[in-house]
Amino acid sequence: MLTQDRRREAADRLLTAELDRAPIAPLTETFDGIDVVDAYEIQLVNIGRRLTAGAVVHGHKVGLSSKAMQEMMGVDEPDYGHLLDDMALREDVPVPVGRYCYPRVEVEVGFVLGDDLPGDGCTETDVLAATARVVPALELIDSRIRDWRIGLADTIADNASSAGYVIGEGISPEGLDLTGIVATLRRDGEVVAQGRSDAVLGNPVTSVAWLARKVAGFGVRLRAGHVILPGSCTRAIDVAAGQTFTADFTGLGSVSLSFT
Repeated sequence: MLTQDRRREAADRLLTAELDRAPIAPLTETFDGIDVVDAYEIQLVNIGRRLTAGAVVHGHKVGLSSKAMQEMMGVDEPDYGHLLDDMALREDVPVPVGRYCYPRVEVEVGFVLGDDLPGDGCTETDVLAATARVVPALELIDSRIRDWRIGLADTIADNASSAGYVIGEGISPEGLDLTGIVATLRRDGEVVAQGRSDAVLGNPVTSVAWLARKVAGFGVRLRAGHVILPGSCTRAIDVAAGQTFTADFTGLGSVSLSFT
């Protein structure tokens, strides 16, 4: 476990890497003994700085929600990060890739909460009751760690590799089979990835319930109005200037994001 000074030093390095778009070596190589608790505390240092500067929490995202990614990282549960208002993107406004280090897009079945979720003991039933809309979503992920050479502590400290997100209008979850939504991602009209919503812990609702319980341990609640991204249905795809990505979801609609 790291001292508070070392945690702050790691947070400083990540913040500078993001601001300067100058990726750094993995924290797991430069901060001997760093663990998951350290990583979440490092994440919170930089989130706290952004909130102090005027940012507002718009929700949270879950990462490592597939068994394949968990096995690759050697863990048995997902991780999470924060979504802030300055990370919200729009379909009609192209995103400059120069803002980021190594941008990629992921396809997600998102949730917009109509009511607060309980913390400890939150169930899938609670999630469905509190969800106002299930929405098509694209998450823009990025790594401030050089060449995406991330271990678990690296991605957690780096706000679970979050960078931005865009959501569509969506629909009520009532009557929707949340385990059988097929998602297809196209880049400039060409299919580049396809997956199904049950790739996310077997059911994305399970991921949201896990998140509500997990953040409760840090004194955090998932609130009405929050956007929750439960994890990707597909592999992440690198983006480049001039490209447009569109994700289509059976029974849910579509959402797009363009880059300059």
